[in-house]
Amino acid sequence: MAKPFDPEEAENLEDMEKQFAVKAVEHLMTYWSILEKVKGSTLHLTKQDDDIYDSFKEAFPDFDPAATLVEDEMKSKEGKEKWRTWMMKWDQIEDYNFGTMIRTRADVEYDQNTTIFGVRMQFYAIEIARNRAGLNDWVYEKAQKASS
Repeated sequence: MAKPFDPEEAENLEDMEKQFAVKAVEHLMTYWSILEKVKGSTLHLTKQDDDIYDSFKEAFPDFDPAATLVEDEMKSKEGKEKWRTWMMKWDQIEDYNFGTMIRTRADVEYDQNTTIFGVRMQFYAIEIARNRAGLNDWVYEKAQKASS
């Protein structure tokens, strides 16, 4: 009989890490492409956006969508626990815990200095909040000017 899986002792398989990275980059490219075509303030990322947003505001009342994300705070022991507790309510969302890239600020594009690795529910919560605040509309406006 196989012993239980212990993530603390799991090997990092290079091919698996590459596949995760490819998926994360595909996700960010798709999202950016959507933002270029649709104002973020009118965009729905999931069928549960309203519920996710309300739940996120309740769990993270001090979250400012215009502020810079601080990776060390999000990934501290306390931060991880708070996020994990909130995210477990959303396990019905497809790929809710799948890795993805998150911009540290709403007013910047994705690049190596303004992007952190997170999970899909963190992305949804943060980007829904940014979209509701109109903070991603600049991407659409910039793309429209460039295409004129």
